[in-house]
Amino acid sequence: MISGAAMLWPWAMELVVTSRALAAMRAHARAAHPQEACGLLLGAMGEGAARASISEARPTANVHPSPRTHFEIDPAALIAAHRAARVPGAPTLIGYYHAHPAGAAVPSATDRALAARDGRVWAIIAADEVRFWHDLPHGFVALSFGIRDV
Repeated sequence: MISGAAMLWPWAMELVVTSRALAAMRAHARAAHPQEACGLLLGAMGEGAARASISEARPTANVHPSPRTHFEIDPAALIAAHRAARVPGAPTLIGYYHAHPAGAAVPSATDRALAARDGRVWAIIAADEVRFWHDLPHGFVALSFGIRDV
């Protein structure tokens, strides 16, 4: 039987990210260094969730007690984003981003262990590299993406 998450979030996704969102993630990671920056990816889902467009990377506080090696998005910011998305035409929560100040732009063992497997998109920033990952029931899958200038 296919789970609800697998039906809503297919194994392949077409992803488009604005240059402004990429720049915001990189700037936030540089500003937070040597701690892990984190935030929300907002935009729109296409029909059938096979397409996603990220138009905004919204920085949040990293409330984890060990922010140099872990991240935890401020729950108040996450709740506010979900509430704001209820307004017709407002951006929806596509996923999350965080930085690996001393690692690669790939999911760490901690990322893999704590992931919700909810079909959201994760962006991981290391140095100036940004890579996107689809958090699926069987684990993370790398996503290619296109860049849209705004």
